[in-house]
Amino acid sequence: MDIIFFFLGGCGRGLEWLRDSYWGSWRVRVKVFCPGGRSFNVPLSRALTLDASVCRSEWESVISIKLITCFSLLFKCFRRNQSLHGPSPVTTFGPKACMLQNPHAVMHIQDPASQRLTWNKPPKSVLVVKKIQDASLLQPFKELCVFLTEQKNMIVYVESKVLADTAIAGDESFGAVIQKFCTFREDLDDISNRVDFIICLGGDGTLLYASSLFQESVPPVMAFHLGSLGFLTPFKFDTYQSQVTQIIEGNTAIILRSRLRVRVVKKGIIMTNGDSEGSRKSMQYQVLNEVVVDRGPSSYLSNVDLFLDGHLITTVQGDGVIVSTPTGSTAYAVAAGASMIHPNVPAIMITPICPHSLSFRPIVVPAGVELKIMLSRDARNTAWVSFDGRKRQEICHGDSITITTSCFPVPSICFRDPVNDWFESLSQCLHWNVRKKQNYLCSEEEEF
Repeated sequence: MDIIFFFLGGCGRGLEWLRDSYWGSWRVRVKVFCPGGRSFNVPLSRALTLDASVCRSEWESVISIKLITCFSLLFKCFRRNQSLHGPSPVTTFGPKACMLQNPHAVMHIQDPASQRLTWNKPPKSVLVVKKIQDASLLQPFKELCVFLTEQKNMIVYVESKVLADTAIAGDESFGAVIQKFCTFREDLDDISNRVDFIICLGGDGTLLYASSLFQESVPPVMAFHLGSLGFLTPFKFDTYQSQVTQIIEGNTAIILRSRLRVRVVKKGIIMTNGDSEGSRKSMQYQVLNEVVVDRGPSSYLSNVDLFLDGHLITTVQGDGVIVSTPTGSTAYAVAAGASMIHPNVPAIMITPICPHSLSFRPIVVPAGVELKIMLSRDARNTAWVSFDGRKRQEICHGDSITITTSCFPVPSICFRDPVNDWFESLSQCLHWNVRKKQNYLCSEEEEF
């Protein structure tokens, strides 16, 4: 619903303010207009504190007071009646007991319903990530790059191996656009401070690959569904021009997809992304979906110890174990029998793969714990580990894998909002709870 307020002032400088905001499913648009002067924008956060300091006359001071009253009423009428994180628990219990205050709290998360993208400065550069060796993506890739460079005057970053495709390099009509590209190479060039946002063309694997390119802060990611499954790619390419324009203007919702920070220790040598600690190219390994430890080519059961905050909690005997984020709960973990968790839930999921035990069920632990996985002393064989299906390596006796939640999430741009997008993916991609409906029972059949 659009609610438009017009405040008409008298003389003096004009104030024109237009801003979109959301309270649940209500869309409120407020417009304040004073004729006869210049216009300027006021951030939404200042709407409730707008006073005479931003006005230049008595009439506009009166208008600002009306604006404060207006927004006070709007917040009362249209704000969400509760946070998606649930209510904050009370910290006093009975007449004398209370919770000890911890000044070193580690997690402060904004209500997901109010997480929206905004730009400190207008975006000027974009990274386009395309699935390699997919002929069906050539035309969308070319159309998007032409639109970004010629109509939006954006600096476009493209990976070098994408341009190595003969279908792109040999297209003479596309040659002028290629000359404007900025190229980079995976694991060799650092583009973390050069890219304002990311556009992915492909499937879920393309988004996972884009995440792996950034080991710290990740730019906002807009993912187009041009692959097979598309659980993490909510946008359709048919209307890409209007959708990309909306992102550049900063008017969209985002969801923060938590990642896992993984450290592999090989017999006393700290390895990060497979490189030694002393190497200049040492990087922290960030995982968006899951860390999988399995038995590899061996015919024996994997036998690994699982520690939580330094305490041995169990020994996994089976094909392996999956440690996943909420985003990864709908990937390999759900195929292994785990529950599906909304990405806004701060948690880590532990799922056994074909355990040789009837009582080993998947569990969910708090996001702040530190997990460690090691081969058991009496393990008959080594294990293998992979990170989002990549960088697979062998784990031997004395090696360990340390996993905890990363402080660098992936800000994924929503098509509508975090809740509706997730349930839409459950329905369209996984066909969640799809069955033939039961027939209506008529009155005559009720008698029997």
